[in-house]
Amino acid sequence: MSFSRYVEIGRVALINYGPDEGKLCTIVDVVDQNRALIDGPYNLTGVNRQAINFRRLALTDLTVKIGRNSRQKALSAAWAKADVVAKWEKSSWAQKRAKRAAAANSTDFDRFKAMLARKQRSRKIKAALKA
Repeated sequence: MSFSRYVEIGRVALINYGPDEGKLCTIVDVVDQNRALIDGPYNLTGVNRQAINFRRLALTDLTVKIGRNSRQKALSAAWAKADVVAKWEKSSWAQKRAKRAAAANSTDFDRFKAMLARKQRSRKIKAALKA
C-alpha cells in the first residue's frame, strides 16, 4: 500500500502538542512549508482557527470536501456530511487513545478488579481446556 496521508485542504488531523492536544482539526489552508491554517470546527471539536506547525499535527486518513479558507459554517456542514466524528470514533487509533486515557484515569481499586477478572477468566479457560 502506498502513502496516502498528504497535507491537503480538507485533511482531518489530530493535534499532538499544545493546549489543544488530542483534538481533531481540519486543514483549511497551507501557510508555508512549515505551517497550516487549521479550524475545528469549534462547535464540534473545540479548536479555534489558527496557524499551527506541521510538527504539532498528525494527519489522519479522513478528509472532508471543502474549498480553500472555508468558513466555520461550511466546515461544520462538510463534517456532518462526511460523518467525521463517527468515523474517527470507529478507528483503531481513537480506540487506542480512549483505552490509554481510561487506563491512566483508573484507580488502584479498578486495577485490582481487572486483575481479579483476568484471573477468573484464566481459570475458566483452563477448566474448559481440561474437560
